[in-house]
Amino acid sequence: MPISRTVHANLSLAEIADRLALRELVDAYAHCADRRDLDGQLSLFTADAELLLIDDRSAKPPQQFNGRESLRPLFENLNTYETTTHFNGQSTVWWEAVRASGVVNCLAHLVKLEGSRRTLTISSIRYLDQFVKLDERWYFKQRKAVLDWTDNRPLNG
Repeated sequence: MPISRTVHANLSLAEIADRLALRELVDAYAHCADRRDLDGQLSLFTADAELLLIDDRSAKPPQQFNGRESLRPLFENLNTYETTTHFNGQSTVWWEAVRASGVVNCLAHLVKLEGSRRTLTISSIRYLDQFVKLDERWYFKQRKAVLDWTDNRPLNG
């Protein structure tokens, strides 16, 4: 979709609230991941949600997870890291009352302890999201995590 700027003077209070709620949903995903709040992270998805992991650097097919509960092992895998920090950057949302789509850029910092050696992996991820509003709350209906690049290095200190 082409990027366009919204004329903010014409936004209704409902649309402003929805746009804020969508940004908070995206940020809650990162917060829950970094705090290892598995149940909180799962609660952000619809029961029939779909998540795809896509590596733009390889020809391998995407990993696909269907249904909220299928995400549990993926999110539990974060426990293999000593710590993580996800920084959400610019985002764009296309809003349609009870449905929306969006793009958010994220830098994921993953620290792993291997013996006495610590490593840092920084990944640039583009999330292509489909949102749905159910019972006055926004959820991820589909999330495509597109890995654009990764940098691995030793971490001193």
